[in-house]
Amino acid sequence: MLETQDLTIRFGGHVAVNAVTCAFQPGTLTAIVGPNGAGKTTYFNLISGQLKATAGRVRLNGKDLSTLSPALRTRAGLGRAFQLTNLFPSLSVLENVRLAVQATLDGPHRRGLRLSSIWSDHPRLTQRALSVLDSVSMTAQQAMPVASLPHGDQRKLEVALLMALDPQVYMFDEPTAGMSHDEAPVILNLIRQLKNDKTKTILLVEHKMDVVRELADRIIVLTNGTLVADGEQAEVIASPVVQEAYLGVSADSKDEVLT
Repeated sequence: MLETQDLTIRFGGHVAVNAVTCAFQPGTLTAIVGPNGAGKTTYFNLISGQLKATAGRVRLNGKDLSTLSPALRTRAGLGRAFQLTNLFPSLSVLENVRLAVQATLDGPHRRGLRLSSIWSDHPRLTQRALSVLDSVSMTAQQAMPVASLPHGDQRKLEVALLMALDPQVYMFDEPTAGMSHDEAPVILNLIRQLKNDKTKTILLVEHKMDVVRELADRIIVLTNGTLVADGEQAEVIASPVVQEAYLGVSADSKDEVLT
């Protein structure tokens, strides 16, 4: 189970995330919603370690991750979708996924920098990488340089790299952003596949309420860095605080939205 306890970050006098306490259970997809500037991505950054919290703790299965670097949090089981600017655009799709597999699996390649150790494990790493690419329907693109991929395939590769790490927690920050109407369902289908594994926890920051309705088991709402609602989808969407804080509408008109 992933937990945040009183997680807080201040930038000068501005409190971007304010003492957010939340627990995320395996087998559940939780959507994190809120207006622009609500602190959603900042909260993600605190969990994954890209930002250092001013106060509060992050725990995974009881282990305190609060002082760990992003890389060590990944090794502990937190998986956040890669941004392609952090990858190797001149390498092929297969090579990028194989590097992610190599960082995760134990084997001779982890026992020093000897080429013989790395090469002896090469077939196993490649087989695992090909299996991941097959699961996201990208086997045909395995030899293509990452830089040459169209946008939709780039987003699919982000999911493939995350799957290659086999994390306990999947973290997606607006996974369909910038995708066309035809491209978005591919990513949503991949997330549906991940939901089938009830040992995994999925967190999803998403502005599109139709996506939230379709995928989320639970919704939490942030406003001005504060947790203002948390519960099952229908309950949270119908709540007056969400109608007003998230959509800026009065309770009298709430039946006209999100229905």
